[in-house]
Amino acid sequence: MQMQNQTTSSQPMQQPPNMVSTKDLLYLTDILSWNLNACKKAHFFAEQCSSPDIKNALEQACQMHERHYSQILQHLNKQPNTLN
Repeated sequence: MQMQNQTTSSQPMQQPPNMVSTKDLLYLTDILSWNLNACKKAHFFAEQCSSPDIKNALEQACQMHERHYSQILQHLNKQPNTLN
């Protein structure tokens, strides 16, 4: 069995593509769902927790996932001429 010769680059794209593929859209949907779900779960368990240290750690996790969710949405909502 031959391995396909794939070129991978460690450099980020200089400019995003003009359109998002179906695979990319599904990945973006998944990553938004994962962050939202993780935020909700961390918040729920923080409310159920009696230990202040664990409660604080769960709330910090909730805030981190909420921040990631917001950052992804901000990137997606940028106009093409404001990406740089």
